[in-house]
Amino acid sequence: MNQAEEIYRAASPAEFFYRYREIAGFANPVRAMYQTIRELVENALDATDVHGIPPDVKITIRKADETQEFYQITVEDNGIGIPPNIVPNAFGKVLFSSKYAMRQSRGMYGLGVKMVVLYAQMTTGRPVEVITSKANFKRIYYFKLRIDVNKNEPVIIEAGSWRKTRDWHGTIVSVTIEGDWSRAKSRILEYINRTAIVLPYANITLVTPENEIIHYPRIVNTLPKPPVETNPHPHGIDLEILSGLAKNAGFNTIEELLIKSFQGIGDVTAKTILQNAGIDPSKKPSDLTNEELLALVNAIKAYDKFKPPSPKSLSPLGEEIIIAGLKRAYEPEFVTAVSRKPSAYSGHPFIVEVGLSYGGKTPVGEDKPVVLRYANKIPLLYDEASDMVVEVVRDEISWDHYMITFPAPILVLVHVCSTKVPFKGVGKESIADVPELRREVKLAVMEAARELKQYISKKMKEEEAKKKAESIAKYIPEVARSLAIILADESTLQSFKDNISVKLSHIVAKRTGVPLELIQSIVKSIEAEA
Repeated sequence: MNQAEEIYRAASPAEFFYRYREIAGFANPVRAMYQTIRELVENALDATDVHGIPPDVKITIRKADETQEFYQITVEDNGIGIPPNIVPNAFGKVLFSSKYAMRQSRGMYGLGVKMVVLYAQMTTGRPVEVITSKANFKRIYYFKLRIDVNKNEPVIIEAGSWRKTRDWHGTIVSVTIEGDWSRAKSRILEYINRTAIVLPYANITLVTPENEIIHYPRIVNTLPKPPVETNPHPHGIDLEILSGLAKNAGFNTIEELLIKSFQGIGDVTAKTILQNAGIDPSKKPSDLTNEELLALVNAIKAYDKFKPPSPKSLSPLGEEIIIAGLKRAYEPEFVTAVSRKPSAYSGHPFIVEVGLSYGGKTPVGEDKPVVLRYANKIPLLYDEASDMVVEVVRDEISWDHYMITFPAPILVLVHVCSTKVPFKGVGKESIADVPELRREVKLAVMEAARELKQYISKKMKEEEAKKKAESIAKYIPEVARSLAIILADESTLQSFKDNISVKLSHIVAKRTGVPLELIQSIVKSIEAEA
């Protein structure tokens, strides 16, 4: 009996993620509803603050069916808008994106919004609707489309445009998905809240299915410096990247390719590397053999005089923004922020920032600090247990060394920004353990913790001085009265006593460093009781 022959065929990217949507965060109606809002909000924010526009983002969630758990989710932004010729592929072609560039952005894979469209198709069958216009356009464009899963191509169901009647620019995206609002609500509200913490320069409004309006107004006008696209760093190169450049970049010589395709390579460096690889600098890139390309890759990796990657491609929040966000959220007794100097791993630049909130309305950590994790300004809510950041903050920092005794109202915010954040999966919820990154996170947390220790130490000294002053001040009325009886006559007794009380209060305040007003209030309360 002959065995049946195996049938082989290729799957398009759209078909692959359609079949394995779980790896992109669309495992069930609860997670999918959260992920949908997150992907749409990320796109809205990348269309605004990355381009120097203070974000105005509105998220509306409506029940879309009387009997089924269908929800229409609409996200509107005031961003740069999308050219109409780009819209179909931007929403209907998986792995088509503007984010495949050497600069920091919230999205990384060109996948998120397309997964939202695919999930809508597979659960409700309804297409995505897009309204968009750029600032210099005279018309507003409308599209209704879906994805051809087998071909990984957009299918335009409806398209149109109309003349602008006001100076509007931005994008409105609306999808209808199967969701579970009752169970996803807490996660979604937490996501919006945590987004508002690190974006105090944004107006964010959420309208829930119950018509509840949750609004986070803009409280600062400072925007993070937008990232600038740069060439890749040589230490991030591999054989496939170099081979692709050699075949398709269109340079006349391999020396020209190195100088113009990578940062930190000039004439002298290029000649040195090519000499070490045994390659003629004038040779055409397309004529290089695989062995020569491999020798060139090895020569680049062995060269140890490259400058670190340029931080211009990054957009850190900055200490002022982090502190403003934490103050609004928690009204802390003490708050500080640390922005580390740029560092790099595998040729990818990154910056670690830490905010620390203590006291006030800061949530209480029972045995470890509460941790808020962010990557490229995105809050990470899932997969906390497997995140390197959590491990460092909770397990590698000896908090008792910084005068923290648990339970304590202490929260640590950690933000990692990079051209390539090392996520553990395409769901982008957990940061992998990269030694260079781990070191920077630990150093940043320790720096912030030292400032907290100084504050607590100063506060304890002030409390000790206050107790000492209080114990001394309670004797002032009696001492003043006794001295007045000895030194004053009956007619000047009261004024003499008052003068001595004032002078003694000044002496106690000066010697203990406790405010005079506090000493005087203690004296008055004791006199009132007498």
